[in-house]
Amino acid sequence: MLEFSVKVSNVLIEIKELLIAKNQKYGNSAFEPLGVFSQLSAKDGLLVRIDDKLKRIKNGSLDRDDEDVINDLIGYLVLLKIHAIDASNYDELDGSNNWKSVKDKQNMIKLMKANLKDTL
Repeated sequence: MLEFSVKVSNVLIEIKELLIAKNQKYGNSAFEPLGVFSQLSAKDGLLVRIDDKLKRIKNGSLDRDDEDVINDLIGYLVLLKIHAIDASNYDELDGSNNWKSVKDKQNMIKLMKANLKDTL
């Protein structure tokens, strides 16, 4: 039986090769959509594709050999993570939370608590 780290590396290499091959085949369409029929942003387009893959899984697509839904889903999640990193904060993911700001506030509260303990 392969060691866990080897299994993880093998799967990640497979996903990496899939993403690179699709990027070469389709261009950078995940991050730069053509916009002929759809005016969705890159982020929204990725979210729609992720939703579609989840729907296929829910509808039993894993039982069929017509496509590798899991690899596609993982690939879209990786692309979404890249998009979030490029956007430099995670509020791009759902539009409702500015996680960088939340993290900054949490750090400020920790500092304030530490200072308060020092003064008491």
